[in-house]
Amino acid sequence: MPFNIPIALTWLRIAMIPLLVALYYLPDAWTASGWRDTAAAVAFVVAAVTDWFDGYLARRWNQTSAFGAFLDPVADKLMVVAALLILLNLGRVDLLIALVIIGRELTISALREWMAKIGASRSVAVHRLGKFKTTAQMIAIPCLLYWQPIEGIPVRLLGQILIVVAAILTVWSMCYYLQKAWPEIRSRSQ
Repeated sequence: MPFNIPIALTWLRIAMIPLLVALYYLPDAWTASGWRDTAAAVAFVVAAVTDWFDGYLARRWNQTSAFGAFLDPVADKLMVVAALLILLNLGRVDLLIALVIIGRELTISALREWMAKIGASRSVAVHRLGKFKTTAQMIAIPCLLYWQPIEGIPVRLLGQILIVVAAILTVWSMCYYLQKAWPEIRSRSQ
């Protein structure tokens, strides 16, 4: 297993998941002050920035690896799923939205693994729809974690709108990937 700064950043993102979850087991005094939600939103933003930064560094320093290509999306999905489960528990995200986003992540991950196994991974390569979905999620989730207005800006409302946008893009991008993979799926199932 190679070890370099991009992979270290990915491991850092994975290590932040228990921190994010632990924040919601703090005493109620932390909740009342808003500190917990602020810390959770900041932790999620730091994780999102490391996601971008590790990919940038890996490409820039030519430190890409098969292990890094595997671990990076796993770290992203684990962080998003953990945050969605927290938000679901807090009543800040709808069950249907959480199920759609988590279900899509599992489905497309399995599809990509299968397509790679049969040598057709290029047909389900990351598309801009998936990038738009990820961007909407990465802005919506910290807004929903933070939940408080900032200078009169209704962060909660922004998060709620963007998570719905993310869910719509989630379904759209899943349909896109499945449509691209359909010829392989069809030929292999006969």
